[in-house]
Amino acid sequence: AKCQCKLVPRERTNCGYPGISAVECKKIGCCFNASVPGVPWCYNPRAKKVKKVCPNEPYIRINCGHPGIKPRECQKKGCCFRAHPAGVPWCFYHRVMEE
Repeated sequence: AKCQCKLVPRERTNCGYPGISAVECKKIGCCFNASVPGVPWCYNPRAKKVKKVCPNEPYIRINCGHPGIKPRECQKKGCCFRAHPAGVPWCFYHRVMEE
């Protein structure tokens, strides 16, 4: 995303090789901006901001426990726990969402 490439020039970390073209730089997943001399022109993008959420849709849950697992045991594993509805995992993994 373009916003991941908006970095203060001094915060850029090199992502390419000397003389890399803008096309090659972008092809390897990096940002390219040759407007500031003395800093990397091909540089690593800012990391995406993500958050873990417990999915609301019960039928997309991915099982993280065993039948009869208790809420505390599930949460110790770092998973979500919701004891409803029947027929779906009650202890299940978080989903990672971009902010």
